[in-house]
Amino acid sequence: MGFEEQPVEVQHELLRMAFQALVREHEGLNYDCFKDRLRTPIFSLTRDEGVLARYCTVDGRIEVSLALLTEQPWDVVSEVLKHEMVHQFVFEVMGIVDEAPHGPSFLRICEALGIDARSQGLPTVPDDAERKPAVLDRVRKLLSLAQSPNENEAQAAMNAAQRLMLKHNLKEVGEVEARGYGYLRLGEPTGRVRESQRILARILLKHFFVDVIWMPVWRVHEGKRGSVIEVCGTPANLELASYVHSFLMRTADRLWLEHKRALGIRKNRDRQAYLAGVMSGFLDKLNAQQKRHVGEGLVWVGDPRLKAYMKRRHPHVRSVSYGSSIGSAAHESGRAAGRQIVLHQGVGKGPAGGTRLLRG
Repeated sequence: MGFEEQPVEVQHELLRMAFQALVREHEGLNYDCFKDRLRTPIFSLTRDEGVLARYCTVDGRIEVSLALLTEQPWDVVSEVLKHEMVHQFVFEVMGIVDEAPHGPSFLRICEALGIDARSQGLPTVPDDAERKPAVLDRVRKLLSLAQSPNENEAQAAMNAAQRLMLKHNLKEVGEVEARGYGYLRLGEPTGRVRESQRILARILLKHFFVDVIWMPVWRVHEGKRGSVIEVCGTPANLELASYVHSFLMRTADRLWLEHKRALGIRKNRDRQAYLAGVMSGFLDKLNAQQKRHVGEGLVWVGDPRLKAYMKRRHPHVRSVSYGSSIGSAAHESGRAAGRQIVLHQGVGKGPAGGTRLLRG
């Protein structure tokens, strides 16, 4: 049910909770990015369709549009809020009143903090038109070959696609010219981060040249907290990571349904353990391929400039440990199935929000 379709009293309650979440988001960003130097503003709602949000210097208020709160995911709300907090910092802390709204001081703070400085609307992933199409078109062609019914040919095509991206990134990271970085949020926010999702995040981090962090978000339509994966990297790597995320989410669900049918299982009690096994099995497969790359002298040790970009966006990051379903029968069955997965082109839109970005 859409926000406008909710009863009026429900709308009011959801908006009240959303504004409380905005205050918490401001407090967290103030600590992370601005060293607690900003005052907590009064938030107000506007129905002006031409405005996403704006910082009002007269009374220190931040107006947020109804459309932004109810039609955009929370990560977009957060990025727009960051943008307005830079305006607040320039006016309130730096005391600058004689520059244009997006003048030199504003742009300098945005650059230092990895915040989107553009004023035309919603944050977007930076484009890299010269590099992205060429390498991804070659990867797309290899992943198309990975659909071959011949198991050896399919696996060879997938391995070649991985090797191509590895060589591409090794070459680029060694160049003097700085690479452009951006971010993407993958999938729908969930209230509980499942083991399979954590392993999938590890797959992207370890094998697809992006940095990964779990971000807390507010689910406005439900009035609940949630978490979602954010990946940071170059446009080409973000595109591939989004594709892989969607592919593996859909493939794991399909394998579980096939497993249920094969064994006559009616309930989903072991579903999460099986999905975690699938992700673990595919990770095993990628780890083995990585060892072969190391044997060829292709060793990925990371991108220092990407790490610096991540540090600007997320200065305070903490690690959390979780339990595991390793050892259960469902997990081991899923792991065996995961080792047989061949990444290939043509999955279309998936539940993770990925798109057919590698299609010709």
